[in-house]
Amino acid sequence: MKKRIIVVLNALLFILLLTGCMGKTGNNNSSESENNIDNDIDPEDISDFEEAPELKELVDEGDLDSVEDRLPVEEDIMVEDVYEEIGSYGGDINIAWEGADSKWTVGKYTEEPLFRFTEDGETVEPNVAKGYDVNEEATEYTIYLREGMKWSDGVPFTTDDVIFFWEHMLKEETFGKSVYDAFYSVDPETNERKMAEITQLDDYSFKVTFDAPSPNFLTRLAIDSKWFFAPKHFHETILPEFVGDEKASEIADENGYPDVSSYLKDTGYYYWIREEIPTLRPWVASNDPHSDVFVMERNPYYWKVDAEGNQLPYTDNIKANKIQDASQSVLSMLGEDINIGVFGTEDITVLKENEERSNYRVLLWPTANLSETMIQLNQTVEDDNLRELFQDIRFREALSLAVDRYEISETVTNGMAEPSQASIPEGLVGYQEGWEDHWSDYDQERAEQLLDEIGLTEKNDKGFRLFEDDSVVTLTITEPETEQATFLELLQNYYEKVGIKVDLKYVDDGTYQDLKYSNQIEATAENAFVVNVALRPDVLLPLRVLTPWQGDYGLYNETDGENGTKPEGDIAKLMEYWDKLRASTTEEETMEWADEIYKLHMQNQWIIGYTSSAPNIIAAAESLRNVPEELIFADEFRDVGHAHPAQFFIKE
Repeated sequence: MKKRIIVVLNALLFILLLTGCMGKTGNNNSSESENNIDNDIDPEDISDFEEAPELKELVDEGDLDSVEDRLPVEEDIMVEDVYEEIGSYGGDINIAWEGADSKWTVGKYTEEPLFRFTEDGETVEPNVAKGYDVNEEATEYTIYLREGMKWSDGVPFTTDDVIFFWEHMLKEETFGKSVYDAFYSVDPETNERKMAEITQLDDYSFKVTFDAPSPNFLTRLAIDSKWFFAPKHFHETILPEFVGDEKASEIADENGYPDVSSYLKDTGYYYWIREEIPTLRPWVASNDPHSDVFVMERNPYYWKVDAEGNQLPYTDNIKANKIQDASQSVLSMLGEDINIGVFGTEDITVLKENEERSNYRVLLWPTANLSETMIQLNQTVEDDNLRELFQDIRFREALSLAVDRYEISETVTNGMAEPSQASIPEGLVGYQEGWEDHWSDYDQERAEQLLDEIGLTEKNDKGFRLFEDDSVVTLTITEPETEQATFLELLQNYYEKVGIKVDLKYVDDGTYQDLKYSNQIEATAENAFVVNVALRPDVLLPLRVLTPWQGDYGLYNETDGENGTKPEGDIAKLMEYWDKLRASTTEEETMEWADEIYKLHMQNQWIIGYTSSAPNIIAAAESLRNVPEELIFADEFRDVGHAHPAQFFIKE
């Protein structure tokens, strides 16, 4: 299995690298552009369009326009390929989620970006967009939208919605996000970083212009700014710029928010769980996300069909069933309360044992994780003693050597992941020889020696090491819920054997995110994955507040030095190498600097891993069809959303 995963991911990452300039080879705005996966179906060849019975009933009653009038103009309809067979209408996709704070659980299932990754992950293809042109210098991109496409409330979707998002939401940071790095180019001579200009050409096309070449723009767009549009007709009714500060405050208060900024964040960024906001997604929120079951109903204006002209999605609803913690999702799968779920290696035994009885199949999807079991130490933690300790490379080496990776592998991953340091696996872009073995021996004697060298020689009567001020060296590991409990309890045992006291703190996901973004997490087992640092650098580089080990370094970069902690030492080197990478004019030069970034991570091991990555486990009911047997599971590709759930269907 491991070799197979490596081969699949190697092909993915190698081709991602080589296709940075893919747009130059002829994707354009004609009806021949790549608006479906295999390009062998022209929507103009479809004689009739069909729709779900519930929609047809509304049409017959005069309460809804015909399906032909709800879809884009014929040549611009997107024909979605299916994995197994043409589906039938009806039924629900039932999933488990931990409530309104777990927005991405339903977000990734339903996301519709301007450009999306292809099934094999080799490149990106038009999605909401129907095509593009790019000049030879990769400084001008003309992007074409689908004529006649509509929001879920029937209002036309046009370039106005793109320009509005750019001018009044993204550039103004109304939803709490800075302008994404994808929209900047770097002058290779002066290293000056300059924002792109976005100009409207007509109702269905716009141009993105860079000062310097930006050959990876579309790929970066698919990762950084997954959607690049918003319903102008909705947001201009709530933004202070249009309604005034007093009215905006009233609106926020009426919707239960303490201030305007938090309201605009939820409506501008996490919009998909709010039923009043029009969307382009296959399903639309229909009730309060704090309900026991959050329901997203079929979007009657969804703009994709299958090869026979059936408007998608096939299923009526997505139903997100609220659970108290992640462990309940297994019980939900066994009890057939949900029909698809994502699980960890710790669940493989019970899932396989009940596969036939509970009428589901277990699928293994390869991942791009650095490790299945890891620990991140916040390099800018507020406590002075801990910050000095975490930034000492000897301490990180000691924590690495103090743990028996074989026990972690067998106990936590059921042997599905091998003992290893957190690293890029052999055969993948970024692989460094010997990285997987770096500090990977089980050597508690050496770990204790390193801790003594640091100066942590004094211990209390319980054997815990003391700082110079006689306070106990205590590491608080914070995790959302208890999914990692087995691993963390083992880690606690090993760390405490060498004198490091460990407190395990479990919180809900919303609290965890708040703690992370306010630099209040000392350490965590949060997963980390890297498809290609040149395309998705956030895990390895502190560009924004996102990855816990980086702490406030990301805030410093995100606010141009106004807040946060200024990087020093090898963290500063990382940023220097990143600047050189962004200013590279050739793919070879890009990868040379990327390689330097990987090497710094190998040397410093800011992320400490105890096993290799393991495949993600997808359990899908036998009745839920068109779910791929194997697909790369990565955040860049939107996890299960990479399988295009709009073409899932229930087969009785």
